[in-house]
Amino acid sequence: MAAAVQVTSQTFQALVDKGGIILLDWWAPWCGPCRSFGPVFEKAADAHPDITFGKINTDEEQELSGMFEIRSIPTLMVFREKVLIFAQPGAVPAAGLDEIIRQARSLDMGKVRKDLAEQEAAQKSKVPQA
Repeated sequence: MAAAVQVTSQTFQALVDKGGIILLDWWAPWCGPCRSFGPVFEKAADAHPDITFGKINTDEEQELSGMFEIRSIPTLMVFREKVLIFAQPGAVPAAGLDEIIRQARSLDMGKVRKDLAEQEAAQKSKVPQA
């Protein structure tokens, strides 16, 4: 059983730095949709032991939530090889979560990194030189 791990501001960076695929559920105990999504997330964690599933309590991790501009919960984020590849607020049904995982596995990360580098270069070329 690969249960989801609790993620804090102290453990977040090490978790992302370890690479692989990481799914993060931003939630709070008082949030009804969060409570209904929790079992879906845990079941997916059990079904995909090669993926890291983490839960971030937005009440306890307000600074981390602020850094990622979490405005609505639950919010699902997916990192792969240290790159944020997906972020979506709202509870996701089990079939939708399976599809997100399938797409995360099939991404060509070489192309993703190339596209990101091109975007960064384009942004830098738009910055006026002092």
